Amino acid sequence: MVALFRELQPIDGYRIRLSQPFSNYDRQLLTLFYQPLIGSEAMSLFMTLWADAEQVEEREYNHYHLMNLLTMPLAPIFEARISLEAIGLMRTYVKTEGDVRTFLYELSPPLDAKAFFEDPLLSTFLFSKIGEQAYRNLRSRFTIANAELDEFKEVSRTFLDVYKPVTHRIDIDEGDKHAVIGRRNAEGVPFEQDEFDFNLLRSGLSEQMVPQAALASVSKELISKLAFLYSLTPLDMQKVVMMALDEKLELPEARLRKAAADFYKMNTSKTPPVLQKTFTQPPTPTVEQKEMTREEELIYYLENTAPIDMLRDLNGKEPLPVDVQLAERLVNTHELPVGVVNVLLQFVFIRNDGKITNNYVERIASHWMNKKVSNAREALEFSRKEHDKYMQWKNEEKKPATYNRKPVREGMVPEWFYKKEQQEKSEEHVAPETEKKQKESTEDNADIEERRRKLRERLSRRSKGVN
Repeated sequence: MVALFRELQPIDGYRIRLSQPFSNYDRQLLTLFYQPLIGSEAMSLFMTLWADAEQVEEREYNHYHLMNLLTMPLAPIFEARISLEAIGLMRTYVKTEGDVRTFLYELSPPLDAKAFFEDPLLSTFLFSKIGEQAYRNLRSRFTIANAELDEFKEVSRTFLDVYKPVTHRIDIDEGDKHAVIGRRNAEGVPFEQDEFDFNLLRSGLSEQMVPQAALASVSKELISKLAFLYSLTPLDMQKVVMMALDEKLELPEARLRKAAADFYKMNTSKTPPVLQKTFTQPPTPTVEQKEMTREEELIYYLENTAPIDMLRDLNGKEPLPVDVQLAERLVNTHELPVGVVNVLLQFVFIRNDGKITNNYVERIASHWMNKKVSNAREALEFSRKEHDKYMQWKNEEKKPATYNRKPVREGMVPEWFYKKEQQEKSEEHVAPETEKKQKESTEDNADIEERRRKLRERLSRRSKGVN
């Protein structure tokens, strides 16, 4: 299992680049051909990046921006990204400068319909996802009927029929080293073919039975993809090649693909093969995670949840825009880790009767930044250790503002009035006030731990599928 925090963090920046301008035809191919293969989350990620990349000015974002746009935690965003990379729709580059990591996401166009159906991996994968009838309907939708063209004769002119060559020399400035953006052919699925033993394949095929020219006419990539898709060894592929030869001892690619599929049906299964991902980020805790304590489950939740989702879970409804903006400012401007922001917002929400005030939050945030609090565990420890101090700050926030008033002439009020008032206040409030503060501190600590306990229980029930 890949450690997510090593691969990607919410604070990591990213920029987007289109390898070439995309068209409406590309959008159709993405929706109809690729979406069944990569899923809705990867499709949403691609379309979001595409929309951001078409801005006039190139901008840099961080991944917390993506978490908010897609309303997804970081783990499924990362899984969606590697799905796009594997299918050939994205290339990812990274640059690290000190502690700052920046990604460059280059979006690639999809294969056109012809190339897609000729690719054995993609076409079989799509067939297994949508079924035979839907697959045939989709194929016929992108098939051009050429039968009626047989009744016509082409009379189109060529370039030389219309234009004459230039008779005088024109100096062309070739000093500009900047590359000109042009339409590139889609490269398709990035596929390594080193694992297939081509020498063993050739050694079992005699020149009399299979001419070397026939075998050389088929790309190594196609042979490797067919072997991977149908789990064929070099010895199995020898039999497939023999089955695919035509009467002229030639090896057309279409016959090779059909022979591989027939061999699979005869020896393995009647149903088409299904591709499985080698990496998946589980939506629920793994076996090791299920053995964690409730405290560790809470920390795991706080570290891997976007603040907007944490506020939604905590409050049971959509958070206010002002609270969302505050969370974004803490992450984007002050660069606090997401886990620390979650603990901070949770603490203030619980201690301040469901209200999140900017000044109070930013005062605690400043304290944690000075103390270099870097994760949810440290933030939880600070919220408990410095609880009394933070509650004192909260009470200071609630004190009414004092205004400058015109002094009243003291001669109008006798001196005994002040002495009596001060004595009464001293008798009535000194002892109860001390008692009240001690009681509030004890009750506050107990209450915040109780609220956190209930949140942990709710998260634990959700992970087990219980509402």
